[in-house]
This record gives sequence, structure tokens and C-alpha cells, in this order.
Amino acid sequence: MNLSRRTLLATTGATAALSAATLAGSAGVAHARSGGTAADAPEPVDAIGFDALLERAETLLTGGAFDPSDADFSAGVAALETTAQGLWDTLDRSAGRTALWPDLSPVTDPGNFGQSYTRLRTLATAWATPGTSLAGSAETADALVAALRFAHDSAYNPAKRETGNWWFWEIGAPRALMDCSVLLRDRLPAADLTDYLAVVDRFCPDADRRTNSPTLAETGANRTDKAVIVALRGLLGQDAAKLASARDALSDVRDSGRNSLFRYTSSGDGFYEDGSFVQHDVVAYTGSYGTVLLGGAAYLLSLLAGSEWAVTDPDVSVMYEAVGRTFVPVVFDGLMMDAVRGRAISRERAGDHRDGAAAVAAILLLATGAPAAYADRWRELVKGWLTRNRTTPFTALATLPQIALAKAVLDDPHTAPGPRTTGHFVFADMDRVVHRRPRWACALSLSSKRISAYEAGNGENLHGWYTGDGMTYLYAGDDLGQFDDGFWPTVDPYRLPGTTVDTRQRTDLGTGAGTSTYRPTNAVAGGAVLRGTYGAAAMELIGPAGSTLRTRKSWFLLENAVIALGAGISSSDGLTVETIVENRNLGPGGTERLLVDGVGQPTEQGWTREFGHARWAHVDGVGGYVLDGRSALHALREERTGTWRAIDTGADTGGSTDPVTRRYVTLWIDHGVSPTDAGYSYVLLPGASAAATAVWSHSRPVRIVANDTTAQAVEARRQGLTAVNFWGAGTAAGITSSGPASVLVQRHGQELTVSVADPGRTGTTLTVELPFPARRVVTADNTVTVAPGRRPVLTVAVGGSRGHTHTATLS
Repeated sequence: MNLSRRTLLATTGATAALSAATLAGSAGVAHARSGGTAADAPEPVDAIGFDALLERAETLLTGGAFDPSDADFSAGVAALETTAQGLWDTLDRSAGRTALWPDLSPVTDPGNFGQSYTRLRTLATAWATPGTSLAGSAETADALVAALRFAHDSAYNPAKRETGNWWFWEIGAPRALMDCSVLLRDRLPAADLTDYLAVVDRFCPDADRRTNSPTLAETGANRTDKAVIVALRGLLGQDAAKLASARDALSDVRDSGRNSLFRYTSSGDGFYEDGSFVQHDVVAYTGSYGTVLLGGAAYLLSLLAGSEWAVTDPDVSVMYEAVGRTFVPVVFDGLMMDAVRGRAISRERAGDHRDGAAAVAAILLLATGAPAAYADRWRELVKGWLTRNRTTPFTALATLPQIALAKAVLDDPHTAPGPRTTGHFVFADMDRVVHRRPRWACALSLSSKRISAYEAGNGENLHGWYTGDGMTYLYAGDDLGQFDDGFWPTVDPYRLPGTTVDTRQRTDLGTGAGTSTYRPTNAVAGGAVLRGTYGAAAMELIGPAGSTLRTRKSWFLLENAVIALGAGISSSDGLTVETIVENRNLGPGGTERLLVDGVGQPTEQGWTREFGHARWAHVDGVGGYVLDGRSALHALREERTGTWRAIDTGADTGGSTDPVTRRYVTLWIDHGVSPTDAGYSYVLLPGASAAATAVWSHSRPVRIVANDTTAQAVEARRQGLTAVNFWGAGTAAGITSSGPASVLVQRHGQELTVSVADPGRTGTTLTVELPFPARRVVTADNTVTVAPGRRPVLTVAVGGSRGHTHTATLS
């Protein structure tokens, strides 16, 4: 059934409840932004009370009323039915039970009672959702009430002391418990509800502090999660103070906004003005914790809209701006780039499509109350993502309320599908670079003494050793399954694309309780962007403790190519050092053709060969690779088998032991044992045909003019572009820099545009001398001073700029 947007808004409970309620909430925000304060905002007409907000909370879980004949909704109901029926069939309902499910025994283990509450929430949702076999069943309701009482008495009550992972006690269990209580509120005995509110008061009394460490202020996604819990506890207990506490936690009223979610930060957790999002102080986490924060904030804004507890902080606009700055650049046709998902890459039940769907759902929910200028643009973007992603449709991953919001957009004839985002994005504050073109995208995962190379812990991300060493994620054309289709349990973790590694054996990471991060000792990681289109990125690689590996790596990202350079590759450990050009997942039975210098190579698994002077290679469906002809190219086809359990043994995220098999084609450069001052150069041509790759190899439209430990530089003559990464004072391609810097210069007609950054954050002032004459300054950042002339000189105040780009245009 193809419902119009107007019909769907009227008949879908989730959307209807939100759209009506957010009018008053957004009016309050607008009033505060225009000069009033939250206290001055007018009282909404017919203010919404506790019961109405509880109905809204239920609708946010079930989707409310929907058309059961609609194929998308019926598919969503069927998916919920399948999961819930499996849980119902295995739920231990016996009088002498010691656990609710056999695989979650003992129930006293935090991971087990945490997951038990999550499963009970799924059952309660199915019970409250029309169309499932459990819907409205008195037997199911009675069993759920008894199960909640069992979990409380046996494992999770105010008399217990926190053990193991704090998250289960303070976020995971109480959120699921409150959701269950919302759904079952008319069936719960008053004494039971009182007990459940008491346990939340014990372990999550407010969103401002960590309960097991009261001096630790909650930040980022953890603060949002707790604010939602406190709000639901306030609704269920009809406690206005709790609701006010939840609302105020978003703005961190307690600590005068220090940890507000509606502010930009310059260190630690939260949103940065350059679009970065950091959690756990040093981890690039847009796609995991960032998505949780966005979803939680959208939930509370929608839940409380129109009530006396509505969010009226004028700085909520920071959250709106974060959609475009922070999330849109790292969402590719609905999937979330793995470069910003942290240890979540090892979770079998997460995946880039599922985390992407969570971000899409959060954006759509936020749009229900956002100003039209934001909301209309977001809906266009989302419609483009959803219509292009045919690999894993959103409806296969979304809940019923999320499906309702998506259909409102998809069925709206006035909302046009937005095109793919294009541009070059340097997230200097989280050591990530994203380059996007109309048909492909490339993400670089870098690290430094400021941002971790990886996070592991609680049994997650056991093999993430090299994920922050310059791993290059190539999203080519419509291949949306590359990193979602069994990639992480089967890829050779020593051969991640873009990395330079030695071949030492590594031990599993993060096998103990708690999470930990590894930050290397290098300073340089980041780069500069010119005109939002071109980029120069650099990373100094310093091996971990016990390794002497050192190298300097550069990437120059252009309209149709990525040029990768390496210099100064040295090691004295007696180990082979390799640079991985590509390690492409071909799926379970892929036989995509590999050409090397125009000659087709064998397709049988286990085939390998060294090509001494290869000039180019091509993989069907992916693109081309242009080599320098000096270094030997190694190629391998192999079928690799692994398990999700081998990379994630987490209490609530641990993967299965079922074998997963995928085929790969791998290309790499072997630098030999203990190399001294070795190097490499290669070009990625995403989506290029074999013929186009051969032409590029012959014509070399981008010239490499320097590749050593002083500078790495390229010239793209057709674009009038010169790009240099300086590792110290020096001259390359006619450009002179007084110190380490990333510099891009483009000549366009009579104008000369220059971009400069200090990705190592080591300097205070840089001088850059150009070989192109200029008579005057057209525009310049206030950090840039220009002396025009035959060889103009720019003086750039880079100190304190945290690696961000400074720009000037001359003529």
C-alpha cells in the first residue's frame, strides 16, 4: 500500500504523536533562540501530562497504529514475531528456574541479567504490538511480570553491589527495565513498579555522574543514555523533578554546561566544530557512541516536546548542525563508515548497515521537531540514501516506529531524493579523512598521540591492531557490502588496505574487563583541504613498543584518484615489512577478474605471483591500481575462513562460532626484511575501467615530484594543482615551507588559492613561499598574512589551530 505522507502522518501512531507534539516544543526553542530564555518561553497550550507522555513513550517502542496490509509494516511485524517467538519458546517459566534463558546462566552475572532484560523488552514489545502471536496475551503478560520480578529478586536490586562492567548496571539493564515497565504499566503490580523505580534510583539516580565513581561526570552518549532512563523513571513515577533532571542533563545545568551535549568541545568527548565526534576521550566514535547520542537526544526532544519539561535550550542548534557536519560525511548510501565505528566493527550483530540504519532513524526522529530548514534537507538526504541502498534495505533493519518515519519520507512526492554527498572532509580533531565523489568514497583511519589507533576491551575488537595505521576504506560504485559481508572475521588482520606493517605475530587485544586504547607516539596525522574538493593527508607511522618500524605516509585525494606515497620505511627487527595496496572482499564465491598490465590472471584460490615491474592492475567491479614500475607487486587470491567469535567474545556482543568463508584478492608491496629508507607509490582509480587504468598508467596525468623523508608532493597539471606534505623545512615542487605542513596550491585563471595546515600541531607560525607570482590578496583567513610579489610569501599562525586548514586566495 502506497500511503501518502499526509495519510501516513494521520494514521501512524509514532509519527502522528510526534508531529503534533513537537510543534509546541520547536516553538519554545525558536523563542529562546530569538532572545528569550528557557524560563521565558511561553507555556505550551494544553500542556501534555504524565499519562500522555507515557503513551508517547509506548508509541516510540511499538509504532502505535499502522496499516497491517502495508507490506513494509507486515514485514516488520513478521521480523519482530520471529525473534519474539524464539525468545518465548526458550523462556524458562518453571517455578524452580535459576535463569530466564539457559544461555544466560547464571542470571546474577551482569552480562546475563543485562541481556535478560533486553530480551524481556523484545517480548514486551511483541506483546504490545498488534499482529504478533503474542499480542495482548494474558499468559505472556503474566509471564513477563513474573520474569521481571525474578530478575529483580535474583540479580538486579538496590541491595546489590556493582561488579563487572558498570554499563550493564547503570545503562543497559535500567533502560530495558524502564522500557518494559512502560509497555506493561497497566499490568504491573504497584509494589513491583515501586521496586523497579527504586533500583533505577540506586544505579542511575541522575545522568550527571557515574554511580560507581561519583566524581566522574558523564559525557557524550553515556550522558544521553542516562537522561533517557531518568526521564522514563520520572514518567513512571510521576516525578516532575526527575523529568526536569533528565532535560537539564542534556544541557548539563548542574555543571554550568561543561558537559552539555549542545556545545562544541575542543578536547575530550563530544562534538567538535570540524565535525569530529570523540568518546572515551581519544576514540573517533561518530558511528557508534555518536549515533547513540544523536538517537538519545532525538528521543528526549520528541518525548518531552509540548510538555512543561520540553527542551528549550537555544544551543540545541548544535545538535542540528551536527547532522550535516558530523554524520552526513560518514554515511554512504545509508551505511556508516567503519573508520568511525571503533570497536563496534567486531560486533556480528552490528555492522556498518545496521549502525547506519540507527543513524538514519535518529536523523528522521530529530527531523520531527527540527526547524524546516534543517528537517527538509535531512529528509532529502535520507530519501537518497534509502532509495540507493538495495544491498540491505532499511526496512530489514528498522523497528516499526522507524519504518513509519522512513515511509513518511519515501512516500512524500514533495521530497526529492538527495544526491550522494561530495567533498573532502578533514576531521582533524579525530584523525580521520573522508573524500567523497559522486560514484565512490575513500576514508582514511589515522592515529596519533592525540587519537587512539584502536580501542579494545570487554572481549571486543580482538584483532584491531592495524585499523588506525592508515587503513584505507574504499567504497567503490554500488558495492555496499564490502565491509559488511563477513569482512572483519575473514580478512587477514595483518593486511588491511593502506597500511604498512611488519609481520610480527600479535596477541589478542582487550580480552579482560573494561576497555583500553592504544595511542602511538607520532604527532603527525591529518592534512589540509582545498576548495572542499582536494586534500593532502599525512601520517607518520611509529610502530608499537617492541617495534622499530618507522615510515612517513601521504595520500593526495583528487577528483578521480587517490595517490598514496610512502618514504623512509625502516626497521631493524629482522621482520618482513609490507605495504598493502588492496585486500578486497569478493564475497563467498567471487571470481572477479584480476588484470596485471592487461593480462588476465588465474582465478583459482591459493594462486599467488610476484610481478617484478608491474605498471598497473585492475579488479573488475572495483577499479584500477597504477604502480611505479620499480617495486615488485605481489598478488594473491585466497579463500579465508574465520568466526565472529574469534574477534569478539563480549558478554552481550560476542559473535558466533559458525565458520564464515570469503574470497579475497590481495595486492601488496614487499619491502623486504629490515628495510632501510624504502618507499612506495601507487594510485587508486576507484571505478575506473581497465582501459582507463591503462591510459592513466601511460599518460601519468598526476606527476610525483617528491617522495622522501623531507617532502612528498604531486602535481595534477590538468587541475593546476600542486600538493605537498612537508615533514620539515624544505622545498618541493617549487614550494618552500619553514617547517612541517600540508600545502595545496591551485591556479585557476588569474587566481591562486592556497591551503595550509599543520597536522602535527608542532609549530606556532609557518612561512610558505610560492613559485607563482601574485600582486594582491583577494581573500585570506585572519590567521594568514600575505606578502605578494614574484614569489609571494604566506605567514600562517598555525599555533592553537589543532591541525585545521588556513586558506588564502591571491591574484
